Amino acid sequence: MHLEDGRVPEEYTKYTGRKLLLNLAGLLVLFLLFIVSISVGAVPIPLGQVLRALFTGGASHQVNMIVMNIRLPQALAAVAAGAGLSVSGAAMQSILRNPLGSPFTLGISNAAAFGAAFSVMVLGGGAMQSTAAGAVSITNPYMTTAAAFIACLTAAAVILAVARAARVSPEVMVLTGVALGSLFTAGTMFLQYFADDVQLAAIVFWTFGDLARASWRELLIMSSVTLVSSVYFLLNSWSYNAMDAGDETAASLGLPVSRKRLAGMLVASLVTATIISFVGVIGFVGLVGPHMVRRVLGDDHRYLVPGSMLAGAILLLAADTVARTVMSPQVLPVAILTAFVGAPVFVFLLIRGYRR
Repeated sequence: MHLEDGRVPEEYTKYTGRKLLLNLAGLLVLFLLFIVSISVGAVPIPLGQVLRALFTGGASHQVNMIVMNIRLPQALAAVAAGAGLSVSGAAMQSILRNPLGSPFTLGISNAAAFGAAFSVMVLGGGAMQSTAAGAVSITNPYMTTAAAFIACLTAAAVILAVARAARVSPEVMVLTGVALGSLFTAGTMFLQYFADDVQLAAIVFWTFGDLARASWRELLIMSSVTLVSSVYFLLNSWSYNAMDAGDETAASLGLPVSRKRLAGMLVASLVTATIISFVGVIGFVGLVGPHMVRRVLGDDHRYLVPGSMLAGAILLLAADTVARTVMSPQVLPVAILTAFVGAPVFVFLLIRGYRR
């Protein structure tokens, strides 16, 4: 926005500056929460020791081992998974013009879970074991992610077909997602029925959604996919702003709506498949995070995309921190906490008929 002499209006500068400032504030909150998350647990570590272990390695050997090998990977996994799921939800809500769209509510998370479980149990993408480290160890992350991605594509194709139907309301699309979620959940139950005792215990444990199972290898893959996908969504922020105004308006501006919608759903499905294939089903982060940001920053995707990433990372990191400490020394799967928080918000959005 420029005046005739080329200057930017002062009001617009303040408007954009406020949004940038809020995103920077969110980044600061995430950093502080990240340090606190590493410091708390069954063995409390002072904040100074955490900072020394992270930046200088000058803490004791025990503290360095706990921080670098246990808590740091889990905290980074929470940041990567939360950011990826939240930015995928923000993209889906605009692509489908559905304020209740997210990987969880549209059944895509359940589809990814089925695909990953199928890879682990049938295709040999994972080794079943019963150890203190976990009930399932992914030995072929690429096969597991590919299987989850194919299942995601199936669910996304159905959602896109429904979105193209004439006069389809957001409620109908949510119900379609519920049906898809039930279908893929039934597929997972079918696998469980024919599993032996060890496999059954493994697949049930896997579907809980637990960030502790992510090693440095899985973390690198999740972070890379989330980062590249977020850059894609940010580069297409103008397109999503145009699509928010309606398909006719976007097409009149020269935007290939169908192609952009298909590409966006493919990218969102890839992020969801990658995250869930490694850490299990984590619900409602992709729904709650973008709506929290929209309340504060509005619908402009230039600020909504990075804001959603920060909100999702903060939500999941906070939930994981509470899950590790609320019943210490027992550790709850983080998906339980996100469901407790997300389900009431989802019901609230349904009752109020939230419009962006």
